[in-house]
Amino acid sequence: MLQVKSDTQTWQVVFEKNQILLNDSPFTWDILPLSPMSFHIIKDSKSYTAELVGTELDTKTFKIKINGHVHTLQVKDRMDLLLESLGMGEALAQKINDIKAPMPGLILDIKVEVGQEVKKGDPILILEAMKMENIIKSPGDGVVTNIKVKLRQNVEKNQVLIVFN
Repeated sequence: MLQVKSDTQTWQVVFEKNQILLNDSPFTWDILPLSPMSFHIIKDSKSYTAELVGTELDTKTFKIKINGHVHTLQVKDRMDLLLESLGMGEALAQKINDIKAPMPGLILDIKVEVGQEVKKGDPILILEAMKMENIIKSPGDGVVTNIKVKLRQNVEKNQVLIVFN
């Protein structure tokens, strides 16, 4: 089971053998990939064009453009929901001293400087991967102690980008 939440609505999504249940009702649709990040969807005789335009993997947040309108969705899996129900949603987050590239890509922008204080969730840099701009955010509070990359630099997955304490 997944929980998908937008600014205005929350859905419970269950994947069963041959169907998807959305809030306990069967969800039927036809989907055709147009490119790696865009799709044509037909639902209830209506046509939609959907494109994944941004991801924030640390918060499981996705920006999806549907027929020209951008929607932000946050996804929680079974473990996230269980930890949240036990009051431990943030308790198991470990202190992280560096930020690593979640995927190979190109550094488009660096939003911080050495010595700058950052708060959890502050944008740190923008990484382009598969023609999508991904905002990499600070996993916690701290001070930037080293920037290991430069603008327009190609990076590999798990390469250290920023160090802070």
